[in-house]
Amino acid sequence: MQKKGCPYGTHRVISPVGVLPQPADKVDNTMEIYDNEVLINVQTLNVDSASFTEIVRRSCDGKKPADITTEEDMNKIKETMLSIVANAGKHKNPWTGSGGMLIGTVEQIGENYVGDLKVGDKIATLVSLSLTPLVIDEIIEMRPAIDQVDIKGHAILFQSGIYAVIPDDMPENLALSVLDVAGAPAQTAKLVKSGDTVLVIGGGGKSGMLCMYEAKKRAGVTGKVICIATPRSAKRAEGLGFADHVLVCDATNAVEVYNAIMEVTDGKLCDVVINCVSIENTEMASILACKDDGTVYFFSMATNFVKAALGAEGVGKDVNMIVGNGYCKGHAAIALQEMRESEVLRNIFTELFA
Repeated sequence: MQKKGCPYGTHRVISPVGVLPQPADKVDNTMEIYDNEVLINVQTLNVDSASFTEIVRRSCDGKKPADITTEEDMNKIKETMLSIVANAGKHKNPWTGSGGMLIGTVEQIGENYVGDLKVGDKIATLVSLSLTPLVIDEIIEMRPAIDQVDIKGHAILFQSGIYAVIPDDMPENLALSVLDVAGAPAQTAKLVKSGDTVLVIGGGGKSGMLCMYEAKKRAGVTGKVICIATPRSAKRAEGLGFADHVLVCDATNAVEVYNAIMEVTDGKLCDVVINCVSIENTEMASILACKDDGTVYFFSMATNFVKAALGAEGVGKDVNMIVGNGYCKGHAAIALQEMRESEVLRNIFTELFA
């Protein structure tokens, strides 16, 4: 008989005692399942952008993921990832606290697990790697530019863990890339209403492109979508055709962003600001670009919420600030549907991630 487990996985927590698996420093990653767990044969880890960027920076003397081309650098990143899992029993980045998600095949299901999963189902977990017990036997291949790592290994899904069965109408790596950031476009769909002026900071990136599509769809012809992008991603953002304005600005320079947004909105600023970047110190640019009583959605895991809260207070901004919860009801369906609705979006995602 299998051991009885807590739906939230607290039975796996080693330290500190009494916390949930995500904030835990260390979890039990033995792959003998409890009665309400699912054992997954893992194929690919999709590390979240902020986490992977920081792993690369610390492993490879300040480099960015797109700069990683040599086997020497790849091995340094592998060593860091293996060390994280060896120390924590999960892939929780010790610097950002974030994880990512995975794709794999259901290998075993606990006798008291409640759900529709079957052995052999190919799924993407929609809960963070920062709480998922994981064993990496071998890192097979790495795609640093898109934060994906193919491995041999296993992971545990708790009873409370959400997931999506991989659809059969698109490549697995494409679905994985989309599902990894599914919370962002789904929240955008909830936040944006007809006629809104919406700013997407990091609109040329993975989550940003999905958010721009959803913002354009929801704001409609009477609304406006503004994108802030890096020089590298601005052309891609322009090619999508979702943004009324694509601005190349330094998102860490709050005053530069504020002045640019004041100009393109005739001083009215934005109803909704969505922050999708994976770098630090972009909180104040987001806040200054937003109208009083507007909404700032910080999807980025690089956000410092102390800076955001005290910074808004310091400049006298009364804005609603939303933490980037990666889960939103229906988020997987919304994100995957975007790939079906928009040929230009699907083509770009296929080129970059599949």
